[in-house]
Amino acid sequence: MFKKNHIVSVVVVLTMVACTKEKDSSLQVSVYETSASGNKLTEVTEFATNDDTKATISLNPEKTFQKITGFGGAFTESSAYLLNQLSEGNRQKIIDAYFARSGANYSLCRTHMNSCDFSLSQYSYTPTEDKELKDFSVKEDMDDLIPMIKSAMSTSEDGFKLFASPWTAPPWMKDNKEWVGGKLLPEHYETWALFFSKYVDAYKAEGIDLWGFTVENEPHGNGNNWESMHFSPEEMTDFVQHHLGPKLEADGHGDKVILGYDQNRAGLKEWVDVMYKDEASSKYYDGTAIHWYESTYEVFPEALQYAHNKAPNKYLIETEGCIDAEVPKWKDDAWYWSKEATDWGWDWAAEEDKYLHPKYVPVYRYARDIIGCLNNWVDGWVDWNMVLDRQGGPNWFKNWCVAPIIVDPENDEVYFTPLYYTMAHFSKYIRPEATVIGVDNSDASLMVTAAENPDGSIVVVIFNQGEEHKQFTLSLGEKTKDISIKAQAIQTLVVTN
Repeated sequence: MFKKNHIVSVVVVLTMVACTKEKDSSLQVSVYETSASGNKLTEVTEFATNDDTKATISLNPEKTFQKITGFGGAFTESSAYLLNQLSEGNRQKIIDAYFARSGANYSLCRTHMNSCDFSLSQYSYTPTEDKELKDFSVKEDMDDLIPMIKSAMSTSEDGFKLFASPWTAPPWMKDNKEWVGGKLLPEHYETWALFFSKYVDAYKAEGIDLWGFTVENEPHGNGNNWESMHFSPEEMTDFVQHHLGPKLEADGHGDKVILGYDQNRAGLKEWVDVMYKDEASSKYYDGTAIHWYESTYEVFPEALQYAHNKAPNKYLIETEGCIDAEVPKWKDDAWYWSKEATDWGWDWAAEEDKYLHPKYVPVYRYARDIIGCLNNWVDGWVDWNMVLDRQGGPNWFKNWCVAPIIVDPENDEVYFTPLYYTMAHFSKYIRPEATVIGVDNSDASLMVTAAENPDGSIVVVIFNQGEEHKQFTLSLGEKTKDISIKAQAIQTLVVTN
C-alpha cells in the first residue's frame, strides 16, 4: 500500500512539473481582432492552427526605437456641430467611444485655429485690422467646438495632448487679402505670432491647456480651394525663429510644442534641411508634422527615415489623414473592406503620379500607413474629422470625406465604421511613452509593428491583407504562442509576461 501511494505521488509531482514547464514556455497573450468577416475589436481565444507551415514573429525588446507621443483624431467645427444635433445619449456614446478607457482612449488630438474647410463658414478670431488684436475672441468656437473638447477632457481618464493648426491668417494680414492662398505680409509676422499667444490664453481661460501647434496647415496650399496660406521652408523658419518662438517664450508659453511643415511626405527633405539647418534655425522647432495625401497607399519610408535622421531627438507626427474625395457608405461594412475607395489623386494627380493613387481598401489605407509609420520613426498618428454626416460633411466647400464615425442627425443614428476599430487597434493599446521595439517577421505578406508600454506590457499589431487566414508563432525569448489571424484582418496582441 505504501509503495503504491508513493508511486502515485511521484506521478502527480512529475505531472505538476511538466505542466509548470509547459506553462512557463507559453506566452500570456490577449488577442483582439477586427476582420472583414465581422470581428470588431473582438477578443479571440481559439485559433485555427494546424501542421501547416507557420510564420514566426519574434519580439526583441532590447532593440528600441522612438517613444510614442499618441494616437487620435481632430476636433473640427463640423464634428462638434454634428454632435450637438444628436441626443444627449448618442453624444456621450461617441465621446466615450473615442476618449474613455473602454473605447479608443485617444491620447493625441488636433483642432483648427480660425475656420477650415470642415467649418460651417469662413471666420477669424480677429476680423478687424489691428496689429494689437484688441478684438481677439474665440466666440466662434463657444457653441460647438469648445464644448466638444471639454466633454472629451471630462471623459478621458488618462488625458490627451491637444495641438492647434491654422489654415490661414485673417485676410487682412495677407498679401492677396483673401481667405484662400496668398502669403503672410512681413509687416504682420509679429501680429500673427501675437495671434498664437492670444489663442493660448483664450483657450486656457476656457479650461483647455494646449500642448502645442503646427505653424501652418499645408503651406504648399491645397489647389486654391479652401482656406490656405503659403510658406516656403525659408519663410516658415524665419517666422518661427524670429517671431513665433520668441513671442511664445516671452509671453510665458515657451513650453508649447511647435511642429513645422504639416504637409505631404514627399516634400520632407526640402523642409527638414531648412528647418534643422543649424542650431539657430532648429531652436524653436520641436518636431515635424506630416500628412499622407501624397499617396494614401505609399508610406514613403525613405523620406521618413531622412526626416528622423536629420533631427533624431525631435517629434515626427502624422497630423492628418482621411479617406478623402469620397462620400461615406452608410452602414455598409463591406465597402470599407473592399477595393473601391479612391482619393483625390485618382482624378486629379499628374499622369506620372497616378500610380500613387490606386483604388484601395479603406481599412488597408489606415492599417498599412500606421504600421508603416511606426516602423519608420513616426511617434504619433492623428486622424482627421472624428464625426461626419452621411454626405461626408458639413463642409462649406463641399469637400466630402469619410470619418470613423458617421451620423444621421435627422434620425439620431450613429454608425461606427470599420475605420473606428482600425484606429482603436493602435490608440487603445499602444499608450503614450511606449517604446517601439524590434520585430523579426518571417512572412513578408504580414505587416507587423510592436511597442513596449510603460507598464511593461508589449503590444503587437499584425495586419493580414491576404485572402487566406495565416498562422504564426509569436515568440519572446524562449516563450511562444501559436496564433492565427483571419483573412483581411487586423489583430492587436497584448503580451503581459
